[in-house]
Amino acid sequence: MVILDGKKISNDIKNEIASEVQKMKDNGEKVPHLAAVLVGDDGASLTYVGSKVRACERIGFESTLVKLPHTTSEVELLQKIEDLNLDDDIDGFIIQLPLPPQINTQKVLMAVDPSKDVDGFHPENFGKMALDMSTFIPATPFGILELLERYDVDTKGKHTVVIGRSHIVGRPMSILMSRKGWPGNSTVTLTHSNTKNIAQITTQADIIISALGVPNFLKAEMVKDDAVIIDVGITRVPDESHPKGYVIRGDVDFENVSKKASFITPVPGGVGPMTIAMLLKNTLLAREQRKSM
Repeated sequence: MVILDGKKISNDIKNEIASEVQKMKDNGEKVPHLAAVLVGDDGASLTYVGSKVRACERIGFESTLVKLPHTTSEVELLQKIEDLNLDDDIDGFIIQLPLPPQINTQKVLMAVDPSKDVDGFHPENFGKMALDMSTFIPATPFGILELLERYDVDTKGKHTVVIGRSHIVGRPMSILMSRKGWPGNSTVTLTHSNTKNIAQITTQADIIISALGVPNFLKAEMVKDDAVIIDVGITRVPDESHPKGYVIRGDVDFENVSKKASFITPVPGGVGPMTIAMLLKNTLLAREQRKSM
């Protein structure tokens, strides 16, 4: 059994990007600039955005945090997005989700300039991805592809089962794993909360990508020997014995499933660190594209 070490691979990617940024600096070029928009003071969102800003500092990117109160109206947020769209100094930006209830998330994501949409959420970028065109791939699916590639996991002709159909992970993963190329060329089954006899499907899978958000959902008896297991789930589970009062759990019963798997991602330290690394990679790509515009 091989651990797909997202922490190590993400550090490798950050080092590679830092080297590219240093070359830009040496050539007197503008370095990539990533902005993040945070509405409100959700604890998890603050943590995520903070880690993105620190990652930018580490690799030499410029970064801007646009922090807005939770009372911000949809009109005010849309105006801020338009400002970022028009700001030539900003190469890419993200809108940290979730947004407060008074704001229509879909409307906001639609307002982002596709050429600066380094999250890959805009319908134009999603459509290009579905058509195998060059575009920004959503950071978490992009990170999973990178893990599979760097650990030389064979996906051709394999049966991939994706658990979860979110627009951020499940649905894009189902498209990417069936695309021509590598990682890809697998036969994909997309399952979700209304799928019947899910264990019957997962026991036939060569590769399982679980993005359900239900702790320890995938049990050992639901997995065949030598399956590849990608755990995207990340849930805070209350635990009074832990100093923080909670522990992080994935979708997979790691202790038991890992005994049967050929490759498996841990939680934490698997897919999570890859998401930020690939967001940075998308921002570098955005800068390179803007140079040629």
